[in-house]
Amino acid sequence: QQLDSIGFAWDSLEHSWNEKFDQLCAFKAENGHCNVSIHDAQYKSLGQWVNKQRVSYKKNSLSSNRIEQLSSIGFTWKECGYLWEDKFD
Repeated sequence: QQLDSIGFAWDSLEHSWNEKFDQLCAFKAENGHCNVSIHDAQYKSLGQWVNKQRVSYKKNSLSSNRIEQLSSIGFTWKECGYLWEDKFD
């Protein structure tokens, strides 16, 4: 109970995923999209995480809960899809 009271993360992988998701939400609030480039030095780690989510989705290894969470914030599953939509608008 003492560990719970200080916010101890029992599942470090879940905690890490949620931290990155929160970072992505903040990125979207600032930039208006979820397409984080791995080439942007400031967001390189987040960009790698975003890419990993797309790869996991493509391999059907991303849980439905995570797919739902990412979709709820307008996550684009295909990077080229975002670029096409951006050019089309």
